[in-house]
Amino acid sequence: MWLELQIFGFRGLWSPYFLLFIIGLSVAYFLITGPYRHKFGGTDKPTNKQQVMFYTGMVLLYAVKGSPIDLLSHIMLSAHMIQMAIYYLVFPILLIQGIPVWIWKKVIYAPIIQPIFKLVTKPLISLLLFNALFSIYHIPAVFDFAKSNTVAHTSISLTILITAFIVWWPILSPIKELDTMRPLVKIGYIFANGVLITPACVLIIFADHPLFAAYSQDGAWLQALALCVPGEVLQGISFSISGPEMFSPMSTLEDQQLGGIIMKIMQEITYGILLGRIFFKWFNNESLKVDPLPKDVQHELR
Repeated sequence: MWLELQIFGFRGLWSPYFLLFIIGLSVAYFLITGPYRHKFGGTDKPTNKQQVMFYTGMVLLYAVKGSPIDLLSHIMLSAHMIQMAIYYLVFPILLIQGIPVWIWKKVIYAPIIQPIFKLVTKPLISLLLFNALFSIYHIPAVFDFAKSNTVAHTSISLTILITAFIVWWPILSPIKELDTMRPLVKIGYIFANGVLITPACVLIIFADHPLFAAYSQDGAWLQALALCVPGEVLQGISFSISGPEMFSPMSTLEDQQLGGIIMKIMQEITYGILLGRIFFKWFNNESLKVDPLPKDVQHELR
């Protein structure tokens, strides 16, 4: 497959301008949270754990939006689902945990943002926002439209990404006064999230025909490729490629089914890790509590 992908050229495969953007974000993080943090009202430097999580997030962001994975996501639905799982499930978690609290406070407590943020991070609203938009995006007509228009694709992707941050905030908030959800409620919240995202995966896995024109042989997929391949390159090679099956040993339907399975598995793994983290943190906190002595024992000790 790698040799076949070479025809899209260096820019199509590695998105060098996006790489510069990622490097710029990383340098800005280093400067704002490090040597120049006092100029931005910061106090403590980020911990080693926070730095690892932020920079890991940047690496994953480039991997799914700038590396050949991004190109493959416009050719194969299975690659698209890998991209979506990392972009919407893993990347927001890393940034929420990797950005220092004082930066989050400046953003969230801004006069315009605070009332909106308070509303959309209510558990029921945040759950419905993310899962409804994710499911609507994978309706074939909406999906194919997004894949055929650069502005629509970018707008929809960023909107769902924002709701991904919102859906994770109630259970991962680094700001203590906003972390008000009890552990058992957090566990129920994650289970509800898993249930709500399931219908979109089931539709894709059990469909008996290809759902998305963007991955078929009749031309729509070339429009999808234009989202990440320079126009002059695509025009020069379009006559020599027969269809997406040229880059995959699977049929369109098999690739579609695999894509749905990948999304469900990666979702279950991510949610499982979060459940484990919340449970063991709760268990450890409970085990550290010392039960007060009974009143009769207290009286005898006096």
